[in-house]
Amino acid sequence: MDYVNLGRSGLQVSPLCLGTMNFGPLTSEEDSFAIMDKAHDLGINFFDTANVYGWKKGEGITENILGRWFAQGGGRRERTVIATKLYGDMGDWPNERRLSALNIRRACDASLKRMQTDYIDIYQAHHVDRNTPFEEFWEAMEVLRQQGKVIYVGSSNFAGWHIAKAQETAARRGTFGLTSEQSHYNLLTRAVELEVLPACEDYGIGVIPWSPLAGGLLGGVLRKIDKGRSASDTMVRELDKHRDKIEAYEKLCDELGEDPAYVALAWLLRQRAVTAPIIGPRTLEQLEGSMRTLEIELDEAILARLDEIFPGHRTAPEDYAW
Repeated sequence: MDYVNLGRSGLQVSPLCLGTMNFGPLTSEEDSFAIMDKAHDLGINFFDTANVYGWKKGEGITENILGRWFAQGGGRRERTVIATKLYGDMGDWPNERRLSALNIRRACDASLKRMQTDYIDIYQAHHVDRNTPFEEFWEAMEVLRQQGKVIYVGSSNFAGWHIAKAQETAARRGTFGLTSEQSHYNLLTRAVELEVLPACEDYGIGVIPWSPLAGGLLGGVLRKIDKGRSASDTMVRELDKHRDKIEAYEKLCDELGEDPAYVALAWLLRQRAVTAPIIGPRTLEQLEGSMRTLEIELDEAILARLDEIFPGHRTAPEDYAW
């Protein structure tokens, strides 16, 4: 495994990040443990989660699974760069959501308890909170860092100007600012190329793309349907909207002799500011297969053909102005 720095930081992470959103709702605890153990065997040291994962309000199901896995010892916690997130509703009362200093403090302590650890490597805002000033956000994060509970701070689903505002506020306070940004980014969804990626590149923030396979559309969906596998109603509707592109994409992958899912991930690793796409395997086989991503080399001709199938964006304002 060739590890990479997360943005401008000295933190080294694997170029694939293990997403844990399926742990609990779709993947049993036993299978989740096996996937995490195998991830370490493969050299993946970067895991992502969130306090809301498990999707039962306030229960933190996925973080609890991680905590019980860490509690087995054997260097599991020490070898893992764990990133978790806060913002979503964890209760029905005020201040049990979003990014107030009060919720940041409470949510951090709750995540630490669930994950049975005394520090979080990367603590991420799951969404921008327009009702909380960045001065308050950074003051709360600074306290957590001083207490040794948080090492790095990240964001998720921030617009380019949110990133700029966050970084300039941090600079005025003399702090490091954001280390990472999780963005919705894949061959089909490329709006972040307008301003988010340029901002992250300029500020030295590592981008961690989520939904890199566009909910499965880039994972060989036509091949799977042809083999008689079922698809959800949502998948069928999305496929109908993008069928021509998906057909051309899977044809190109056939020419390359590669699985569409791994081509999509390999493409992301060639994009500006991207550190590690988040993969969400439900099985050991899916996890092991994803390692093929790191062996695929996409030359300029193939990258150009992918851009023809899935047109992207130039940096703003040139994308829409002179």
